[in-house]
Amino acid sequence: MEPISFKDLSGKVCVITGGAGVIGLEMVKAMASVGVKIAIADIQKDRAEQVAAEIAAEFNAQVIGVEGNVLDRESLEKANEEIKEKLGPVEILINGAGGNHPSATTKVEQILEENLDNLEDTFYGLEMDGFDKVFALNFTGTLLPSMVFTKDMLKAKKGVVLNISSMNSYKPLTKIPAYSAAKASVNNFTEWLSVHLAKTGIRVNAIAPGFFITNQNRFLVTDEKTGNFSPRGQKIVDNTPMGKFGEPEDLQGATLFLISDISSFITGIVLPVDGGYSAFGGV
Repeated sequence: MEPISFKDLSGKVCVITGGAGVIGLEMVKAMASVGVKIAIADIQKDRAEQVAAEIAAEFNAQVIGVEGNVLDRESLEKANEEIKEKLGPVEILINGAGGNHPSATTKVEQILEENLDNLEDTFYGLEMDGFDKVFALNFTGTLLPSMVFTKDMLKAKKGVVLNISSMNSYKPLTKIPAYSAAKASVNNFTEWLSVHLAKTGIRVNAIAPGFFITNQNRFLVTDEKTGNFSPRGQKIVDNTPMGKFGEPEDLQGATLFLISDISSFITGIVLPVDGGYSAFGGV
């Protein structure tokens, strides 16, 4: 028996949405290190191309940036054709685009007596436009790329889809109802699609990161003036048994495992990467 490794990934073609973000970037680096040919699809083409060039140089890998709006099927179809032309048919899809926004966030965690005279800071003051955008980015932004980038996998009778969920999908955090609902939907969709595609040779799984500091949540978990944890950030650390936030590179091993043939009999799961958060009862 040969030593277990990720060498089956060498030369495979992966498209990753959100690959220029904090978490996506580390996934791209992990794949580049084992020889995956990568297309970073981003609504900001310049940013995708810049990141692709940097990683290609660092790892001596084939990495390109393409323009792709995860909420526009025509844009994704165009990106898919460009990827096929430059790298070959897509064999791995990572749905990494997502995030939260202040307009879909309540200012208070719970409604108390003093909030009743000013409901703007509560659920009742949420802007529907912001809510819709956050939900669409995280859920529809997973659905549409899955429709487009798995077509060639059907022909090849093999492929992998990896969705990015969140531990927030299991126990919704206060303040962020749109993001919570969308990530819960991603879990359900991951399971549904895995069954739908199971006999085609395409596997569908997800990673559920615990608490990582990203550009989207920094305003919630850190104090802008001091740089220290906000009360909310400290509460997160106190409820994570490892006593810290995750680092983006902590997702690299789980990513390579789930997209590799090493996990060839695994489909329909959501893998927590959370420092023990989901195992802790708070006492």
